[in-house]
Amino acid sequence: MLFKDESVTSRSRKKKNVIREYFEALFWAVLFAFVIRSFIIEPYKIPSKSMVPTLLVGDHIFVNKFAYGLRFPGTKKWLTKLGNPERGEVIVFIYPEDEKLDFIKRVIGLPGDHLQMKNGVLYINDKEITAADIHIEGIDPANKRHLKVNASESDSFGKIATDLPYSRGYETYGLKVEDLMGYKHLVQNSLLVPHDEEMDLIVPENSFFVMGDNRDQSADSRVWGFVPRENLKGEALFIWLSLDNDLGGVRLGRFGKKII
Repeated sequence: MLFKDESVTSRSRKKKNVIREYFEALFWAVLFAFVIRSFIIEPYKIPSKSMVPTLLVGDHIFVNKFAYGLRFPGTKKWLTKLGNPERGEVIVFIYPEDEKLDFIKRVIGLPGDHLQMKNGVLYINDKEITAADIHIEGIDPANKRHLKVNASESDSFGKIATDLPYSRGYETYGLKVEDLMGYKHLVQNSLLVPHDEEMDLIVPENSFFVMGDNRDQSADSRVWGFVPRENLKGEALFIWLSLDNDLGGVRLGRFGKKII
């Protein structure tokens, strides 16, 4: 009569249990990551200079995909809508002219807004959008990854002007603090080109007019038109990693920086 070796059977059973537990843990981890990335938060890398000085090439950011609602992953069909972007928010959206691409810009015009550009000056609903100049003294000797402004402007503009990032070619740009109807943020314009742009339009229903903060190096709504609401993907939250394409290395000071 043959007897089965119980110790061998026990070891085999334990091995199968360990393998099953491993695959179960892997399955749930992958499912959790899929849900987080599809519905809540997704990472993005900034590939261009269109949002300088707010966002630099090499910045890696998190985007709140829950900000404007829930959509079926990989589609433009919404499960539920939770609100609309507010003026001044930095958003990620599906590029209307090539839906394989995602773009990131700042919301300037809301549905129904009357937008005008007169000699390069922006007007929203007949109100001039002002922008105060920031005078750069040069690279901050205490931190080569930052630009230095004079003390009086630091006091006037607060932290928004004391945390200016270095970007190659900064000498050819004018930095400003734009007051977007109460929402203050940084923009820059080239000092080498005339600013005589003209525009007069009404933002359609369920659409948004967006612009890059690097106003002279941004292909945005001035070029290709409005962003339909169905193309929205989420609101930019903060920088979680920043690789310095200009000076090399890592911009440690940008880690955790909120996007405003």
